Amino acid sequence: MNFSETLQDHLHAISNKDLPRFLLTVHSDITLVLPNGKYIDHYEEFEKFHETWFADEDWRIQFEIVKVLETNEMSSTLLSVIYNDLDQEQKPYQKKYYLQLLFKKEDDKWLLIFDQNTFI
Repeated sequence: MNFSETLQDHLHAISNKDLPRFLLTVHSDITLVLPNGKYIDHYEEFEKFHETWFADEDWRIQFEIVKVLETNEMSSTLLSVIYNDLDQEQKPYQKKYYLQLLFKKEDDKWLLIFDQNTFI
């Protein structure tokens, strides 16, 4: 798969809450920075976080690609995200944020190595 195909597969897996497919696009040395500053740099913690998040059936997410920078070994994508969910009282809310994804090419596969989320 080329980078563009991998990116689309990655985003599709998120939108469809498909954890096995999503994890196929993730590097074992993944780093995640959440909008609240939480820092995750262990694959197992990253996987557990996404397992819990994907199990929540209430949320929906939309992506818009803002910028892509692709090289032979690393590629970066900046996305604008609209996230809709329900709070604990089942009231709808929306968050907007930027999502920076960095993929590394390894053995002819593009794998997510860095994921940072920043509220707008």
